[in-house]
Amino acid sequence: MNEYPTALNLDEQQRLLIDWSDGQRRRYRVRALRDACPCATCREKRSQPTDPMQLPTLTMAEAQPVRIVGMKPLGNYAYNVAFSDGHDTGIFTFELLRELGEVA
Repeated sequence: MNEYPTALNLDEQQRLLIDWSDGQRRRYRVRALRDACPCATCREKRSQPTDPMQLPTLTMAEAQPVRIVGMKPLGNYAYNVAFSDGHDTGIFTFELLRELGEVA
């Protein structure tokens, strides 16, 4: 993939906006990014069967609306995203980020 982010911003509703080198702008809901985290722990958690009769137990951080508290570039191919619930191990490649979100 040749496209790369040229600008990162948060809009008034705390959604992430990424401007891409080809002129496209994509908007990302933070909860959707958190739910799509590609780290091994999150992938394993998503693949486990759930019992519809069992309610999940949430920590105080998980019960709050999730926010992005930091983003660090990883080379020329990805970002590490830190979320307000303490999770910060996901590596979001440029390819994955282009697949997620919606055209703004």
